[in-house]
Amino acid sequence: MKYFLSCDWGTSSLRLRLAEVGSGKVLAEESSAEGIAATFDEWQKSGEPEENKPAYYLGKLNRHIQAIKSKTHMPLQGVKLVISGMASSSIGFVDVPYSDVPLALDGSGVKTAVISAGQNHPFETLVIGGVKTESDVIRGEETQLIGAIAALAKDGVANVGLFIFPGTHSKHLRVTDNLLTGIKTYMTGEVFNLLANHSILKASVDPEGMWSLPDFLKGVRDSETSNLLHAIFHVRTNQLFNINTKAENYHYLSGLLIGRELIDLAESGELSICLVAGGVLAAYYLAALKEFLPKANIAVLFAERADNTVVDGHLKIATCLKFFE
Repeated sequence: MKYFLSCDWGTSSLRLRLAEVGSGKVLAEESSAEGIAATFDEWQKSGEPEENKPAYYLGKLNRHIQAIKSKTHMPLQGVKLVISGMASSSIGFVDVPYSDVPLALDGSGVKTAVISAGQNHPFETLVIGGVKTESDVIRGEETQLIGAIAALAKDGVANVGLFIFPGTHSKHLRVTDNLLTGIKTYMTGEVFNLLANHSILKASVDPEGMWSLPDFLKGVRDSETSNLLHAIFHVRTNQLFNINTKAENYHYLSGLLIGRELIDLAESGELSICLVAGGVLAAYYLAALKEFLPKANIAVLFAERADNTVVDGHLKIATCLKFFE
């Protein structure tokens, strides 16, 4: 098999790519805001019987596959599909149980479900489940983690102890001897959105303007020395007293929240970290990590390499499970 379809279907978005089986090189892609949450809401309103649920979800996905087919002028017969993310959850179309930690990261440890190809969905499909500890869960990041380890191996980097995946719900994944041994979720992005867009602080911040590293780092440092619930009100008084512009306040608030997320690492003295992020989030987190842990070895998978961890993870898992044979 020369090609496969790689789908990251999360809560709020869908990303589908056609990639080479050997190299993982992406040939074409489609993205959409048709995430699992919106699709589940549509499904509930449809009134269709429960047994039609997989066909309903896969029908939506098939439209994006057809778009890739049109882009590439490739027939895609016999191409297999790998899906990770919230598609395997209770609001997805197949409920795959969580795997437990410790989890082997060679691709063999994750629980999966296989959906046979049919008339309306002519693609044999592998759906990857999530991972849980006693108090935390991930769905999708396990695939990214496996892909990130594979990407670092190409650079000769091994034995990284902690992987950080920033986002709406930032994930810190502990790795020991090529096993996933710990998961911590931080609601950093979601709390930032609530404060910046739905609280009294919304009149004091503005995302427009150049990134202000000094204001961001001031927020990081204040997160270490101040009570967070008190410190965030400074965003309001900074603007009232003309101490900061709204744009500067935006970066200060980012520093407060990201700093508070990372404070545990500063206290632990963690020295081996991989940051998997693109764009401004990579700059934010890298600056904060260097502030708290100046002696740490920090590997970074930026931008396209961070994006490709999903494809690399799908390739690793599917190959290990002999799904492409």
